[in-house]
Amino acid sequence: MKWKLSMKELLEQLKSNEAFAGQIAHWHTLPEREAQIVPFPAQLDSRIRDSLERKGIPALYTHQATAYNSVHEGNNVVAVTPTASGKSLCYHLPVIQAISKDEKTRALYLFPTKALAHDQKSELNDWIADMGIPIKSYTYDGDTPSNIRQVVRKAGNIVITNPDMLHSAILPHHTKWVSFFENLRYIVIDELHIYRGIFGSHVANVIRRLLRICAFYGSYPQFICTSATIANPRELAEQLTGQSMRLVDNNGAPSGRKHFIFYNPPVVNQPLHIRKSATLEARALAENFLSQGIQTIVFARSRVRVEILLSYLQQLVQKKLGPKSIRGYRGGYLPTERREIEQGLRSGDIMGVVSTNALELGVDIGQLQVCIMAGYPGSVASTWQQAGRAGRRQGESVVILVAGSSPLDQYVIRHPEYFFDRSPESARINPDNLIILVDHIKCAAYELPFRKGETFGEVEIEEILYFLSEEQVLHFQRNKWYWMNDSFPAHNISLRSASQENVIIVDQTDVANVKVIGEMNRFSAMTLLHEEAIYLHQGIQFQVEKLDFDEKKAFVREVNVDYFTDANLAVQLKVLEVDRTSCLTRGELGYGDVSVNAMATIFKKIKFETHDNIGSGPIHLPEEELHTSAAWVSWMEEDLRSLGAKEVEQGLMGLAHILRHVAPLFVMCDPQDLHVVPQRKAIHSGLPTIFLYDRYPGGIGLSEQVYKEWDLVLREAEEAILSCPCTEGCPSCVGAGDLGKELAISLIRLMKGEKTVVIKE
Repeated sequence: MKWKLSMKELLEQLKSNEAFAGQIAHWHTLPEREAQIVPFPAQLDSRIRDSLERKGIPALYTHQATAYNSVHEGNNVVAVTPTASGKSLCYHLPVIQAISKDEKTRALYLFPTKALAHDQKSELNDWIADMGIPIKSYTYDGDTPSNIRQVVRKAGNIVITNPDMLHSAILPHHTKWVSFFENLRYIVIDELHIYRGIFGSHVANVIRRLLRICAFYGSYPQFICTSATIANPRELAEQLTGQSMRLVDNNGAPSGRKHFIFYNPPVVNQPLHIRKSATLEARALAENFLSQGIQTIVFARSRVRVEILLSYLQQLVQKKLGPKSIRGYRGGYLPTERREIEQGLRSGDIMGVVSTNALELGVDIGQLQVCIMAGYPGSVASTWQQAGRAGRRQGESVVILVAGSSPLDQYVIRHPEYFFDRSPESARINPDNLIILVDHIKCAAYELPFRKGETFGEVEIEEILYFLSEEQVLHFQRNKWYWMNDSFPAHNISLRSASQENVIIVDQTDVANVKVIGEMNRFSAMTLLHEEAIYLHQGIQFQVEKLDFDEKKAFVREVNVDYFTDANLAVQLKVLEVDRTSCLTRGELGYGDVSVNAMATIFKKIKFETHDNIGSGPIHLPEEELHTSAAWVSWMEEDLRSLGAKEVEQGLMGLAHILRHVAPLFVMCDPQDLHVVPQRKAIHSGLPTIFLYDRYPGGIGLSEQVYKEWDLVLREAEEAILSCPCTEGCPSCVGAGDLGKELAISLIRLMKGEKTVVIKE
């Protein structure tokens, strides 16, 4: 089939289209860059070199060579380069070279998902077969048959697994892995940026346990980490592994010319400043490219939006391209179906794919020309990962970010410099969160008894060990602490939660195949797993039919509805201990431990796209208490006398609304991880106060980062309010409400000691 327009012609046509051009907030062109290559290292095994040349790789990119040489010199390495820049060679080369010299050498590869691990294993095994080096590479996960597991433990040179499997199946049974641990030389951690927040805090402790076992068997492995672009890759790698790191960021991979377009849909509701649906605009944009035979990927935020976009696009283009040429890709698809779609994209048989962030990670899908994002993915790192799916080597490519109406989307679309000029996101973990730390000390004590004076990583833990002895969890004898129970603790500890008091989520869609699909801490369950709540798992919608809080089980059934639910939480927050304070020009900034008492009261059903409230209902659950950390900011009461009580409350709520969306930008977390609560009179001070607290027991460092970067967070919140084109306040800034915008700005300026805006009656 002959297509009408080339990519260049289509772009020119779009530029001259007033309807399209009028919505472009920013058009940024990244120039093409040539590859920067260096010869293969002299000591590289000739079989590796010959095989690479057969694959069309005559030399190494600069970052690959730097990583190889650095590992060869004995350094731990973290390589940070864009998507599709050949990062996997940064670890494959030194590992395979070492095995080619000594067949006893062992390496452990950690990937955050099973799909990524299997993708890497297939590619690696094909390459090993071509090289002719006797290397045994296996995946070890929940799907590995029991008869194969013994082979992996005894003979695997490269064992590919995930942190959950390492935590619950490998470390507790390390005595079955003696030859592996005795000869373990390399630990590879791919997609490092995924290990943040609670998950990263847990994995850091799993690594502490891993290194403790390695030392017991006399091995001291090197780490090779790879990451997408984040602000603090070396810091994160060092926190995660407890080892000093060499940063490799001299990217030598080529890239084609890339157009990055920020597209803001037209306003359809002027009073509320609600814009046309990002999903509908993404559909229209994708049709433009697909109808010209240009291979396109569309990212949507949920399974529902993937399916809606997919059906729209299939109807639009099936006459031209055929229905099989546009496919969906998300969690819940069978592995065989995923592989078929990946192969179809690589071969060009599939012209378009609509995906959740399941295709954000490095699964090989070849070279696409266009990437369209229906809504901001939530972080700069994720946006670059998704954008990297287009133009993966050469040729012209286009990335279009279609903004939604939320404050986060609108902030990014109006501040392209935030995205292009700096990377303020730092991945945060807190491995020493007491609840997480104690859980892993229990696991470590089961694996090997603790000696008196021994540390866990760099942490002094004797007080914790004595405490666990008093609780009759450990037994102290002859200067060692021993695990007392018959069962091992790792089974009861999830790497995705800070607390063991979790609610198990049971899918009973198929009565013949009732299964557990996830878990959630009790505090979060109040608003996300109450009866009639819509719960999303791997992009699939489920409705909660029953929440048994006493038995800690939520029973769900798959549904397909056009709304989501949002619960109201009545929160009482008390400051338990003030750790740090600093004086603002007018007011005070604080950080410390808090107690949060919360009760879910009612929930609302909110229609997708329009955000109309289409129903509500009561929630009958007991009050829950959470001890965590918080940052807070307080105003001087005398500064607010010119405002009435109602106005102060409205201003606090409006400012809290924008902070809820802006603050997560600077601590690289999901907005759900950081709660924002305004109080007209804080219990500890009696002053008007806004609290930002970690929604996890013990805290994971998010509010602490807000405290450190408060000036920046406040400045960006003010800028987001002022740049919003609404008059009094809308969902894209401070929420709807008379004078809400003016009141929030007044509070910000009062705090900075600037003259307040006079609010007229």
